[in-house]
Amino acid sequence: MLWINEQPELLSDLAAETSSWHSTGDGPGLLNLSLRSAPDQDTLNALATQFGATRVRHLPPVLPVLARKEIKVPFSRSGEMLEAANTAGVPLWKMACRYEAERGGITEDAVMAQMDKIRVIMEAAIETGLAGTHYEDRILPSQSPGFQAAENEGRLIQGEISNAIIRSVTAIMEVKSSMGVIVAAPTAGSCGAMPGAVLAVANALGKSDEEKNGALLLAGMIGVFITLDATFAAEEGGCMAECGSGSAMAAAALAWMGGGSNDQQMAAASLALQNSFGMVCDPIANRVEAPCLGKNVMAATNALSCTNMSLAGYNHLIPFDEVVLAMNKVAHQIPRELRCTNLGGLSITPTAHRIAEKLAGNAGCGCGGKVSC
Repeated sequence: MLWINEQPELLSDLAAETSSWHSTGDGPGLLNLSLRSAPDQDTLNALATQFGATRVRHLPPVLPVLARKEIKVPFSRSGEMLEAANTAGVPLWKMACRYEAERGGITEDAVMAQMDKIRVIMEAAIETGLAGTHYEDRILPSQSPGFQAAENEGRLIQGEISNAIIRSVTAIMEVKSSMGVIVAAPTAGSCGAMPGAVLAVANALGKSDEEKNGALLLAGMIGVFITLDATFAAEEGGCMAECGSGSAMAAAALAWMGGGSNDQQMAAASLALQNSFGMVCDPIANRVEAPCLGKNVMAATNALSCTNMSLAGYNHLIPFDEVVLAMNKVAHQIPRELRCTNLGGLSITPTAHRIAEKLAGNAGCGCGGKVSC
């Protein structure tokens, strides 16, 4: 950004993706240049001299992948990806990597390196949650350590992978509710379902970090297709848009880790999203904790069930792209009271109102988020 004395005539050799000029009246104006690479000090000095700048500020990008004009991608919908992958004989996660590379204008190695960083954050959230979290302004206390203890003591119905999923999903959600670091995949309110399912199953199957990265990348690609023709926003589509999307994303990843074909991976995603139609969003006391935790767990275990259905050859009937379009139509048919407005469902029960009042009255009381204090 350069504060300059008069509007410039931009030169073509600036290689700027975008530029804008903002006049401040009689004083100097602001020229904003968005460049594809960081300029060195000599370049900044040359720009300042060229435009007669009175002040120069260099701001690094917030996001790791920079936007640019005239972006081209190899495919836009899952049907196109599936056809291309099957024709070329490559797995869907590699198609996802190719998409991200072309979308971001970076190498496939850079894509996988970024995915590795994201995986580390997800795994750290699980570890942090299982160690126990504390935050005063929340409804639910830390519960994942208790789940782990109950499992270790043999007090739970056996189901090693299912219980690992519940434990991981809960841990991530508790880190989110204690203002810790999570990855909103696809959203903060549904941050537990996809990572919890994918990482729990990956660990159970003994997958490497590289394989986990591939699975998570494929899950993200499913999310891209959902955003194209539908939404992640519960305000628009209820919890179907959040946890339902997370379930579909996870299902494709689990099917790949389970040895499923490309077609079976998309079948799992289709089944998972079909099963999620109509999920309402009715948070208690206007907190994204309950019934959000249970819905995240349900979404994650739904992904596991749909994965095994697809691996067994169950017929999903409706292609994933058509399911997404149908999901979007359902979203527009859901009453606004059931779309994350705090106006329906559990949100308006007498107990929910009492919990909200107690939270408001006990702010800073040191109760650790326990509403019974």
